[in-house]
Amino acid sequence: MTTSIVRPDVEIHPRLTDPLLPELLHPKRLLWTPRELADLTTTVTTELTAGLRSLLRFDEEQRWWARLALTDGVELWLLSWLPGQHTQPHDHGGASGSFTVLQGELGEEYRYPGGPIRRRTHTAGEGIGFGAGRAHQVTGIGDAPAASVHAYSPPLVPTREYTTLADVPSEIPPLPALVRP
Repeated sequence: MTTSIVRPDVEIHPRLTDPLLPELLHPKRLLWTPRELADLTTTVTTELTAGLRSLLRFDEEQRWWARLALTDGVELWLLSWLPGQHTQPHDHGGASGSFTVLQGELGEEYRYPGGPIRRRTHTAGEGIGFGAGRAHQVTGIGDAPAASVHAYSPPLVPTREYTTLADVPSEIPPLPALVRP
């Protein structure tokens, strides 16, 4: 006899109880577009602000994060940034993504394979969706702590880190085979 572990259609952070969140996650949708991801992170930051702020933590030693939700098609995260905290340059392993700033200000350097390195500033309420292959480095800027909501589809795809954005390959490597329990 074999036993298999079945994951529920939607996993939600236990402290997020707003009934809107499960409705936003569309558990039957297996692949989200960058626009759909951006709509999701924007709606979550504007409609679930109180619940997100109750979860939010800041850590001077390292960036803080918490997974908010997971389905077979999308994962949703809350991240905090003190001024100067940053990611390593990375991509999302071929997944599409988005983020919307909940509070504060984030600086982003980004690059698509074969393209130039560009810079943007994202302030509270601003969101962006991006396609597979985009590599970036995100930094908390300004004088105040920042927080952001991020979404990725397909979920659970490992990131690839780079020494610099100049090291991003000129072609997008294929998505790894996705294995679901």
